[in-house]
Amino acid sequence: MVEFPSLSPYWPLVRFLVPLAITNIAIDLGEQALNRGIATVKEDAIEMLASYGLAYSLMKFFTGPMSDFKNVGLVFVNSRRDRRKAVLCMATAGVIAFVLHILIAYTDLGYYIINKLHHVDDSVGGKTRKAFLYLAAFPLLDAMAWIHAGILLKHKYSVIVGSASISDVVAQIVFVAILLHSNLECVEPLLIPILSLYMGALVRFTIVGLGYYCNIHDNIPDSSGLDVGGDATIKKMLSFWWPLALILATQRISRPIVNLFVSRDLKGTADATEAVAVLTATYPVGHMPYGWLTELRAVYPAFDKNNPSNKLNAGSPVTKSHIKKFTSCCVALSLTLCFAVFWTPNFSEKILVDVIGVNYAFADLCVVPLRIFSFFPVPVTARAHLTGWLMTLKKTFVLAPSSVLRIIVLITSLVVLPYMGVHGATLGVGSLLAGFIGESTMVAIAACYVYRQQKNNEMSNELVVEGEDAAPMSEVCSRTQMDAIEELAEEEEEEEEEEGRQ
Repeated sequence: MVEFPSLSPYWPLVRFLVPLAITNIAIDLGEQALNRGIATVKEDAIEMLASYGLAYSLMKFFTGPMSDFKNVGLVFVNSRRDRRKAVLCMATAGVIAFVLHILIAYTDLGYYIINKLHHVDDSVGGKTRKAFLYLAAFPLLDAMAWIHAGILLKHKYSVIVGSASISDVVAQIVFVAILLHSNLECVEPLLIPILSLYMGALVRFTIVGLGYYCNIHDNIPDSSGLDVGGDATIKKMLSFWWPLALILATQRISRPIVNLFVSRDLKGTADATEAVAVLTATYPVGHMPYGWLTELRAVYPAFDKNNPSNKLNAGSPVTKSHIKKFTSCCVALSLTLCFAVFWTPNFSEKILVDVIGVNYAFADLCVVPLRIFSFFPVPVTARAHLTGWLMTLKKTFVLAPSSVLRIIVLITSLVVLPYMGVHGATLGVGSLLAGFIGESTMVAIAACYVYRQQKNNEMSNELVVEGEDAAPMSEVCSRTQMDAIEELAEEEEEEEEEEGRQ
């Protein structure tokens, strides 16, 4: 009779990751709903989609680093005082992002970044800057939601986080449907996806905020005790956050860089506008089967038994071996989904036509870029797994070089591939894959460096322990020698006293 190993240690991992995976997929579904709000506009649909895509990708560059502050909530926030410090950091960052949005929308800086660098015409550039202005307050709202999501994840309330993201998407879809029947389609079509985006984020923030206050706020101390390392300082939070923020910023700036090079490669022609529109449509569809793998980096910090601030793990059956096997199953599932969806004839085209609402000719241009997305799960999983381990050790600083290498490889690919006959959206997605592989390789090197350091420290500690164990024997030997000397001295004194008496 064949005996199967117990699956019970994997259920906590499944229950934790599934809501986060749904969260990630929901974000992609929301993007597709927003794209549909643009694509259904009868006039200038491709121009509108390109303008919104440029503005949205630039805005994501600002919100990306803030979304990684959820990891600060996951690792550092153990008290209400820690939460206040985290909220202060995010409020400051949100205000800075708001000011930068205004500057880009109204000054020559925006004209240079959008019109000149991207080689788009004045019509697309003007619409992009207007959309960017409308999105100015979004980073602040998004940041407030993410910090509370991190705190909820720390206390294993991933279901609330997942529910908030699903509600976000539902709100976006509902408002897109409502606004498409309003006069906004004629007055200002760009406001259809943007207002829907705001309403979705407001719903998400409300749910995670209420989830925090109902389940956590009254159950955590006002300040952290020494058993969890004391109160976290803003300096510690920022030191932990900035390498993760840098990595995510480079990930988010990758899309604007790709849009920039693809547009310039095609000399700002109608083909360039079409290529940017194809990228805007394919990003969320291609990201959906593998994007949820990024959430694997939250698994290590949430289930680490050596983390003093993670009190709920004491009775957890989950070990490092279970996490590794679980990660392997996740990447296998993602690869299966990618090849099933993107390599089945006419399947991906049907998704684009039915979900986003583009025509078949446009959908056909998206096939090759979507097939390239099939190879993303492997580098993404390696990066997420190793990043989670380094987050547990609070050694995120070693991850900083990976973001630099990603940009170098990305730009190199964008420059070299056109000479090999690769252009348009295929150039963009292929270069993104090269950047992912470069980044994951550097993360693996950093993890090997930290692992080697750990082993060397363990060997040093063993030598110290052996030395301490040997110390009592030497002390016994020294005491024995001292006793012998004292006895000889006493005997000599007694002999001298006897001689004196005689």
